[in-house]
Amino acid sequence: MSLVIIGTIAYDAIETPFGKTDKIVGGAATFAGLAASYLYDRVKLVGVVGEDFGDDNLDILRSKGINLDGVQIKEGEKSFFWSGKYHNDMNSRDTLVTELNVLADFDPIVPDSYQDCEYLLLGNLTPQVQLTTLDRLQRKPKLVVLDTMNFWMDIALDDLLRVLKRVDVLTINDAEARQLSGEYSLVKAAEKIRQLGPKYLIIKKGEHGALLFGGDRIFAAPALPLAEVYDPTGAGDAFAGGFVGYLAKVGTVNFNNMKNAVIFGSALASFCVEQFGTERLRELDGNLINERIARFTELSKFEIEG
Repeated sequence: MSLVIIGTIAYDAIETPFGKTDKIVGGAATFAGLAASYLYDRVKLVGVVGEDFGDDNLDILRSKGINLDGVQIKEGEKSFFWSGKYHNDMNSRDTLVTELNVLADFDPIVPDSYQDCEYLLLGNLTPQVQLTTLDRLQRKPKLVVLDTMNFWMDIALDDLLRVLKRVDVLTINDAEARQLSGEYSLVKAAEKIRQLGPKYLIIKKGEHGALLFGGDRIFAAPALPLAEVYDPTGAGDAFAGGFVGYLAKVGTVNFNNMKNAVIFGSALASFCVEQFGTERLRELDGNLINERIARFTELSKFEIEG
């Protein structure tokens, strides 16, 4: 059984109040795959890169035991590239450059060796590519997690609604939840969105944590206060990877395990922002992750006397 992640494998160029980078390795599948690899040892990626990506960059993923049989390398073409500049509050950013390149006509290939997929993370790509991936799996996975964004709500809402009918978990931020549902109250938004298909909904609130909705239960996860945030790029993808990686590790899907998965996802995301790009995610180990989990646990632990 395996965890399959589909998403972008790309180059980013980032500018924040803390510094600026040239082209560095990024992409939703890259961040999610690295995060998941610390929790589960059978991670497989689906994606596409150009010949400019370089084997040394793919080795970053291979070094964590990630299977790249589903990653296409297009000779003579360039990889997806995104450049952005973050504002002083680090919660908003301006896109400076977007070059689709190989992503413009990406047709996902799901190898035979991926047909043992038990957990599927549909990273932030066009809803049509996400649908194609689902269609190319010979059986429905035990758990399908979808990440999407407001851009697809703006230009491909019909396709997005078709995907939502086929997934178990949706992860979006609070602004996207309000846009998708038309409700300002996140509780009402969650109720409407889950009527579209997902049994569970995670609403990310950045530095204010995350909310998990399932059945008639709600779980509020804290965010870890950090002294310095260098680069938020990829934090949401790292969250999704840590979330589904934990569930694949424990092998049982229920609300209590999802609560733990949200904390693990939050922990991996908190590492991600501490350095530019994937740098911090490359150098973790089990002890560091467990220490970070303990800090999250302490944040929300209290006793009531009297």
